[in-house]
Amino acid sequence: MQWVTREHPKIDRLACPWLILRFIDPTAEILYVPAAEVVGTAERTGAIPFDVPNVEFSHYGADCTFDYFLKKYALADPALHALAPIIRGADTDHHALAPQAAGLWAISAGLAHNIRDDQQLLQQGLVLYDALYSWAAHLQGQAHTQQPEEQLLVQVYTAYLRRVQDKNAPPPAWTTQLRELIQDHLDTNLSLRLTEAADTLQVNPSYLSREFARYFDNMSFGEYLRKLRIDKARQLLDTTAYPLAEIAYLTGFSDQSHFTRIFKQHTGQSPAAYRKNRPRT
Repeated sequence: MQWVTREHPKIDRLACPWLILRFIDPTAEILYVPAAEVVGTAERTGAIPFDVPNVEFSHYGADCTFDYFLKKYALADPALHALAPIIRGADTDHHALAPQAAGLWAISAGLAHNIRDDQQLLQQGLVLYDALYSWAAHLQGQAHTQQPEEQLLVQVYTAYLRRVQDKNAPPPAWTTQLRELIQDHLDTNLSLRLTEAADTLQVNPSYLSREFARYFDNMSFGEYLRKLRIDKARQLLDTTAYPLAEIAYLTGFSDQSHFTRIFKQHTGQSPAAYRKNRPRT
């Protein structure tokens, strides 16, 4: 059986193939293709698509695709369920879900940076997840520190770090990248879809859609882009004499009528009325 997903894998798109090959179908073939080609490739070859929006094997709520595979195939191995929160935390930037999540993300990101060939990267990923599974199955109770006083010190320090991290946890790194990406598209009057942003940031589109509002003024992706376009339109109305049709174009609206309708929804007045009533200096 063939399985197909987006290229340039890091977490779910390595963990799920490992799970398929080790516990579901040892003869499976994993295909990595550009995000826009996943569904078409699946239809053409009969491969099963995974870890992309609007397919069966994907994210559901807070669960990642690895979680869905465990449920779909009723995999009850305790070691796999010990791995699940680690993979979920690394894949969704919720590193507080498991102490090992941040380390898995760091190693996976480093592998992806060093290895550009996806199939070669998959082979290294299999080694990584084999090792992580062995730890989960046999070594969870084994501490690196052996002396009681060392273990006590580690426990106290770990508890302190958790309190500090929970209180002052910074936003995920992708939020800064996304702000810059949105601003670039706004400045150049280019449209931006959530799936395109997710592909550029190398995060799951379902995760990005779900988490976006937490870090962007409690708005959805579309609402936030419209707000920025309206803010830019206000600035142009305040500082230029451009015709309304040109301002509509410069702010990414399809036409002046669409621009007028959205502007009025946000401000309570038409662009023409806004320009007429703005304070004079």
